[in-house]
Amino acid sequence: MTDNALRLLRQHPRLAGLAAFPFDFDLARAADGHIEPVRLASGGPLAVVAGDDTGGSYFVCADGSVLYASSDGVAGIIGSSVDEALEIVVGLPGWGAYVALSGADGEAKILAEIARTEDEIREYHGIDEERVALRAGLGLPERSPVELVAMLHTALLRTEPDFLLLNDEEGHAYEPLLDGPRPPLWEPVLARGRADLALLRAGDPTAAEAMRADAVRRRVVLRAAQFDRADGDLGLLRRLLRLEASASMTEELRLAAMLVGRFGRAADLPLLHEVRETDYDTACGLSELPGLDAGGAELARWAQWLDTSRFGTDPADEPLLTWTGLALDQGMTEHARVALIHELDGIETDQSRLRRPDAPDRLNPAPLGSLAREFRRLGDLGQALRAQRLYAALLETAWDRVSARLTQSRLEREEGLAVQAVGTLAAVRAVLADPGDGSVAYWRRVNLGRFIAEEHYTLANALADARLPQQARAVLAAGDAILGELSDQAAKGVRQLAEETATWVWGVS
Repeated sequence: MTDNALRLLRQHPRLAGLAAFPFDFDLARAADGHIEPVRLASGGPLAVVAGDDTGGSYFVCADGSVLYASSDGVAGIIGSSVDEALEIVVGLPGWGAYVALSGADGEAKILAEIARTEDEIREYHGIDEERVALRAGLGLPERSPVELVAMLHTALLRTEPDFLLLNDEEGHAYEPLLDGPRPPLWEPVLARGRADLALLRAGDPTAAEAMRADAVRRRVVLRAAQFDRADGDLGLLRRLLRLEASASMTEELRLAAMLVGRFGRAADLPLLHEVRETDYDTACGLSELPGLDAGGAELARWAQWLDTSRFGTDPADEPLLTWTGLALDQGMTEHARVALIHELDGIETDQSRLRRPDAPDRLNPAPLGSLAREFRRLGDLGQALRAQRLYAALLETAWDRVSARLTQSRLEREEGLAVQAVGTLAAVRAVLADPGDGSVAYWRRVNLGRFIAEEHYTLANALADARLPQQARAVLAAGDAILGELSDQAAKGVRQLAEETATWVWGVS
């Protein structure tokens, strides 16, 4: 596909005028940009090429795809190129009314919906002669409305994961143009594992060797076996269990042990005990394993308990981080990023999702801390910082608040937000001065105190690097005050950093 139609619109004002009215693809509106700063979650480039009279914008992405974003926070891919997008915009005036349609709706329903919408448009202005003229001028083919709806639906399905649009200032995602439930992350994550499991069941030697050489493929195939259990799998599960033990204690090792144990064969107990004794971590992780003298029934009961408490047979019941972790391990970065952003958006919008089952009047902020750590693993410091700020705001004890704000300051500094980090460290000092509980009573004697001092000095250096000497000296002075309160043991290793920082900060004019 090409952008020949866009070139023609830019060269011929008459054609550009027809595109702007009645088809609401107005090149002149591109100069104003979008209504708010936006970016792709994947980090790819965006260029506004047109707008509509509601404040919406048409963007061209790096691969030529056209992303439409409304002024009220809805976005989606509508074509693989500007030419294709214009085919849809011109061929389906009022195309936004058809985003819920697909080829599965049938020709009669599609044509009826289009006829109704276009008749409403014709009450105010013409579209038929204008459509013929614009198609001819741009060299666009004349496709049936049903085919155009199918093209639109196919394009919309491509929006995630690579073209998720974010508000650049707040970091939250635009809602999808294609409404409805999103495909679960576990489907693409498990695809390779399911294929490998089929090969292993068929006795494929190449797949068997891959399980030995590739720990990620082995973990994914074990997850596939979790949700697709077959009576003939015991032999391959035994082999996978032995191989997974080489990685020490993993959740998939525990899973493999459960899958073997559920067959209730007492003859498997020596193998399971051998795996448990691989190292200290495996001994702890499989500590509840029945003894060597147990029978098959007891082994099966143990496996059933483990299955019920930690695993199960429905991938939808697995924690999201199981799937984002396996997605990242397989290089499916954008799949993981999009799922994590949607999860964070959901919590930010509705904090009742954090209610504790055992105490509905209290919130459990731990999922936000987990999201922040997962975004850091992903390398997305902006989203990690967004999650960390929400997390820190919900913590109850002084120790937890100090620790979380300290991490927040570090993320702000690493994200180039040194001035915001100054305020965050001030909040840390305020909690230390008036904690409200006894959880930080000994902060001066432990590593927490050392970490607080180190972050002050590291931030002072960053401020000096940014040629902000006054702020740098203020943070340096606060760090010196913290250092002066630390015990000798806690202050070890910080004094040299303090001296080096002072030399640099006072040397910056």
